[in-house]
Amino acid sequence: MELTKVTALMKATALELAILTGHLVLYPSGIVAERLAPAPPPSVTPGRRPVVLLHGFVDNRSVFVVLRRSLTRNGRDCVESLNYSPLTCDLRAAAELLGRRVDEIRARTGHAEVDIVGHSLGGLIARYYVQRLGGDSRVRTLVMLGTPHSGTSVAAPLADAHPLVRQMRPGSEVLRELAGPSPGCRTRFVSFWSDLDQIMVPVETARLDHPDLLVHNVRVSGIGHLALPVHPTVAAGVRDALDAGGPEAVGARAEEPGATSVA
Repeated sequence: MELTKVTALMKATALELAILTGHLVLYPSGIVAERLAPAPPPSVTPGRRPVVLLHGFVDNRSVFVVLRRSLTRNGRDCVESLNYSPLTCDLRAAAELLGRRVDEIRARTGHAEVDIVGHSLGGLIARYYVQRLGGDSRVRTLVMLGTPHSGTSVAAPLADAHPLVRQMRPGSEVLRELAGPSPGCRTRFVSFWSDLDQIMVPVETARLDHPDLLVHNVRVSGIGHLALPVHPTVAAGVRDALDAGGPEAVGARAEEPGATSVA
């Protein structure tokens, strides 16, 4: 391995450890579900679409502290995080829960659509909701950060004992469902993937490639898996992706002439 690659990997690993330490401190604060934002008065015209944040495996809403602050400071007045139970054993059950939460937010805020940002497994849950449970009529833009679209082969002791981990393995039944036809899907997909993500094996599994979906893949250079929902430059990229989520031609595909480095 070239010296520059070794140096970049060492820096990314050090950053991952620092973020992990900070996240362990914040983790208890995210166990309890957050308070729901009050419904606006009937006379108030709804503003920008609500944003739903969905965490990854064995995590909770505390992972989005930095990203949430970035979104609210830049005009998103309704940002809500969904915790799904650590006892969840089926990605599809979590997707159904997400659907109920989305419908509740739409009814409370008066918006017909929401945007979703999912980290890791959270992105896969949201994608299942959009593709398989009719969520494309309710979700304008789905942003995914380090999501194993083709499955990850990362090795972890005893990890495969958990059903959710097995569903994230290449060739799982859930991933085969998602790879199947999705004609007319209306949601716009943006997938951020990092060239130093040690959880996504291979790293390209976090790219989304599907002939029926409107997709833009964004390559992130120099940071790892845990940094994706925390890094300020990624947060800026997420804001841009959400702001760009206007009406587009169904079936169109975003151009990607080359890798886009955001960090």
